[in-house]
Amino acid sequence: MDNKEIIIQATIDLINENGENVNNITVRQICKKANVGLGLVNYHFGNKDKLIELCVERIINGIVDNFRTIGEKTEGFTPFEKLDYLGNMTLTFLFEHAAVSKISILADMSMPKEDDNTHRTYLAYLPLVSACRPDWNKETLERKTFYLITVMQQSFLRHKMILQFYGMDLKNPQERKEFHSKILHDILEV
Repeated sequence: MDNKEIIIQATIDLINENGENVNNITVRQICKKANVGLGLVNYHFGNKDKLIELCVERIINGIVDNFRTIGEKTEGFTPFEKLDYLGNMTLTFLFEHAAVSKISILADMSMPKEDDNTHRTYLAYLPLVSACRPDWNKETLERKTFYLITVMQQSFLRHKMILQFYGMDLKNPQERKEFHSKILHDILEV
Protein backbone atom coordinates (compact mmCIF):
# COMPACT_ATOMS: atom_id res chain seq x y z
CA MET A 1 0.00 0.00 0.00
CA ASP A 2 1.38 3.43 -0.93
CA ASN A 3 1.60 6.39 1.46
CA LYS A 4 -1.56 7.98 0.10
CA GLU A 5 -3.66 4.90 0.82
CA ILE A 6 -2.01 4.45 4.23
CA ILE A 7 -2.98 8.03 5.11
CA ILE A 8 -6.55 7.47 3.87
CA GLN A 9 -6.94 4.25 5.89
CA ALA A 10 -5.47 5.87 9.03
CA THR A 11 -7.89 8.77 8.64
CA ILE A 12 -10.88 6.45 8.16
CA ASP A 13 -9.82 4.59 11.32
CA LEU A 14 -9.64 7.89 13.22
CA ILE A 15 -13.05 8.97 11.88
CA ASN A 16 -14.55 5.68 13.06
CA GLU A 17 -12.85 6.01 16.46
CA ASN A 18 -13.90 9.65 16.97
CA GLY A 19 -17.54 9.37 15.90
CA GLU A 20 -19.19 12.75 16.45
CA ASN A 21 -15.84 14.44 17.09
CA VAL A 22 -14.50 14.30 13.52
CA ASN A 23 -13.51 17.97 13.70
CA ASN A 24 -11.15 17.17 16.58
CA ILE A 25 -8.94 14.96 14.41
CA THR A 26 -5.59 16.66 13.77
CA VAL A 27 -3.07 16.24 10.98
CA ARG A 28 -0.56 15.17 13.65
CA GLN A 29 -2.88 12.34 14.77
CA ILE A 30 -3.38 11.22 11.19
CA CYS A 31 0.36 11.22 10.48
CA LYS A 32 1.16 9.43 13.72
CA LYS A 33 -1.41 6.70 13.01
CA ALA A 34 -0.19 6.39 9.39
CA ASN A 35 3.45 6.59 10.48
CA VAL A 36 4.22 9.26 7.86
CA GLY A 37 5.64 12.78 7.90
CA LEU A 38 3.40 15.83 8.33
CA GLY A 39 4.06 17.18 4.84
CA LEU A 40 2.54 14.15 3.10
CA VAL A 41 -1.04 15.09 4.01
CA ASN A 42 -0.72 18.46 2.30
CA TYR A 43 1.27 16.94 -0.57
CA HIS A 44 -1.37 14.28 -1.37
CA PHE A 45 -4.59 16.03 -0.32
CA GLY A 46 -3.98 19.77 -0.06
CA ASN A 47 -5.29 19.98 3.51
CA LYS A 48 -6.94 18.01 6.28
CA ASP A 49 -10.49 19.01 5.29
CA LYS A 50 -10.08 17.65 1.76
CA LEU A 51 -8.65 14.42 3.19
CA ILE A 52 -11.56 14.08 5.61
CA GLU A 53 -14.08 14.68 2.79
CA LEU A 54 -12.40 11.99 0.66
CA CYS A 55 -12.48 9.53 3.56
CA VAL A 56 -16.11 10.32 4.38
CA GLU A 57 -16.98 9.75 0.72
CA ARG A 58 -15.32 6.32 0.85
CA ILE A 59 -17.16 5.42 4.07
CA ILE A 60 -20.53 6.47 2.62
CA ASN A 61 -19.82 4.71 -0.69
CA GLY A 62 -19.55 1.45 1.23
CA ILE A 63 -22.89 2.08 2.90
CA VAL A 64 -24.60 3.04 -0.37
CA ASP A 65 -23.27 -0.15 -1.96
CA ASN A 66 -24.91 -2.06 0.90
CA PHE A 67 -28.24 -0.44 0.02
CA ARG A 68 -28.18 -2.31 -3.26
CA THR A 69 -28.12 -5.63 -1.41
CA ILE A 70 -31.36 -5.07 0.48
CA GLY A 71 -33.13 -7.50 -1.84
CA GLU A 72 -31.93 -10.41 0.28
CA LYS A 73 -33.18 -8.79 3.49
CA THR A 74 -36.54 -7.80 2.04
CA GLU A 75 -37.54 -10.88 0.09
CA GLY A 76 -41.32 -11.14 0.13
CA PHE A 77 -41.79 -7.43 0.84
CA THR A 78 -43.96 -5.26 -1.39
CA PRO A 79 -42.12 -2.56 -3.35
CA PHE A 80 -43.39 0.06 -0.88
CA GLU A 81 -42.19 -2.01 2.09
CA LYS A 82 -38.76 -2.33 0.46
CA LEU A 83 -38.58 1.42 -0.10
CA ASP A 84 -39.72 2.06 3.47
CA TYR A 85 -37.07 -0.36 4.75
CA LEU A 86 -34.32 1.32 2.71
CA GLY A 87 -35.43 4.77 3.84
CA ASN A 88 -35.38 3.79 7.49
CA MET A 89 -31.99 2.17 7.02
CA THR A 90 -30.72 5.38 5.40
CA LEU A 91 -32.09 7.68 8.09
CA THR A 92 -30.81 5.43 10.86
CA PHE A 93 -27.34 5.58 9.33
CA LEU A 94 -27.52 9.37 9.02
CA PHE A 95 -28.42 9.83 12.68
CA GLU A 96 -26.06 7.16 14.02
CA HIS A 97 -23.17 8.66 12.03
CA ALA A 98 -24.23 12.30 12.19
CA ALA A 99 -20.83 13.95 11.81
CA VAL A 100 -19.80 11.84 8.82
CA SER A 101 -23.24 12.17 7.24
CA LYS A 102 -23.29 15.94 7.61
CA ILE A 103 -19.86 16.24 5.99
CA SER A 104 -20.97 14.02 3.10
CA ILE A 105 -24.26 15.80 2.44
CA LEU A 106 -22.78 19.28 2.69
CA ALA A 107 -19.86 18.34 0.43
CA ASP A 108 -22.30 16.98 -2.17
CA MET A 109 -24.40 20.13 -1.94
CA SER A 110 -21.46 22.52 -2.25
CA MET A 111 -19.67 20.62 -5.03
CA PRO A 112 -22.10 18.25 -6.78
CA LYS A 113 -20.45 15.53 -8.85
CA GLU A 114 -21.91 12.92 -11.12
CA ASP A 115 -20.73 10.10 -8.85
CA ASP A 116 -21.11 11.71 -5.42
CA ASN A 117 -22.85 9.99 -2.53
CA THR A 118 -26.13 11.83 -3.09
CA HIS A 119 -26.26 10.68 -6.71
CA ARG A 120 -25.30 7.12 -5.78
CA THR A 121 -28.10 7.12 -3.18
CA TYR A 122 -30.50 8.45 -5.81
CA LEU A 123 -29.51 5.58 -8.14
CA ALA A 124 -30.11 3.04 -5.36
CA TYR A 125 -33.61 4.45 -4.72
CA LEU A 126 -34.70 4.91 -8.32
CA PRO A 127 -35.64 1.26 -9.05
CA LEU A 128 -37.59 0.99 -5.80
CA VAL A 129 -39.57 4.16 -6.48
CA SER A 130 -40.19 2.85 -10.00
CA ALA A 131 -41.48 -0.45 -8.60
CA CYS A 132 -43.84 1.44 -6.29
CA ARG A 133 -45.18 3.65 -9.06
CA PRO A 134 -44.92 1.81 -12.41
CA ASP A 135 -47.60 4.18 -13.75
CA TRP A 136 -45.23 7.19 -13.60
CA ASN A 137 -43.36 8.31 -16.67
CA LYS A 138 -39.56 8.59 -16.56
CA GLU A 139 -39.53 12.33 -15.86
CA THR A 140 -41.96 12.05 -12.94
CA LEU A 141 -40.13 9.04 -11.55
CA GLU A 142 -36.76 10.79 -11.62
CA ARG A 143 -38.14 14.02 -10.17
CA LYS A 144 -39.97 12.29 -7.31
CA THR A 145 -36.92 10.16 -6.48
CA PHE A 146 -34.87 13.37 -6.35
CA TYR A 147 -37.50 14.89 -4.03
CA LEU A 148 -37.32 11.88 -1.74
CA ILE A 149 -33.53 11.99 -1.39
CA THR A 150 -33.56 15.76 -0.90
CA VAL A 151 -36.29 15.65 1.75
CA MET A 152 -34.46 12.93 3.66
CA GLN A 153 -31.20 14.90 3.62
CA GLN A 154 -32.91 18.12 4.69
CA SER A 155 -34.86 16.29 7.40
CA PHE A 156 -31.57 15.04 8.81
CA LEU A 157 -29.82 18.40 8.57
CA ARG A 158 -32.79 20.31 9.99
CA HIS A 159 -34.01 17.77 12.54
CA LYS A 160 -33.98 20.40 15.31
CA MET A 161 -36.35 22.59 13.29
CA ILE A 162 -38.64 19.62 12.66
CA LEU A 163 -38.78 19.02 16.41
CA GLN A 164 -39.51 22.69 17.06
CA PHE A 165 -42.17 23.14 14.37
CA TYR A 166 -43.76 19.70 14.11
CA GLY A 167 -42.98 18.18 17.47
CA MET A 168 -41.32 15.13 15.90
CA ASP A 169 -37.98 14.04 17.34
CA LEU A 170 -36.14 12.43 14.45
CA LYS A 171 -33.43 11.21 16.82
CA ASN A 172 -36.10 8.90 18.23
CA PRO A 173 -36.20 5.80 15.96
CA GLN A 174 -39.97 5.34 16.20
CA GLU A 175 -40.78 8.99 15.49
CA ARG A 176 -38.24 8.98 12.65
CA LYS A 177 -39.91 5.91 11.16
CA GLU A 178 -43.35 7.55 11.35
CA PHE A 179 -42.01 10.75 9.77
CA HIS A 180 -40.37 8.79 6.96
CA SER A 181 -43.59 6.89 6.29
CA LYS A 182 -45.44 10.21 5.94
CA ILE A 183 -42.78 11.46 3.53
CA LEU A 184 -43.15 8.32 1.39
CA HIS A 185 -46.93 8.61 1.30
CA ASP A 186 -46.77 12.30 0.40
CA ILE A 187 -44.19 11.90 -2.38
CA LEU A 188 -45.54 8.65 -3.82
CA GLU A 189 -49.14 9.84 -3.49
CA VAL A 190 -50.30 6.52 -2.02
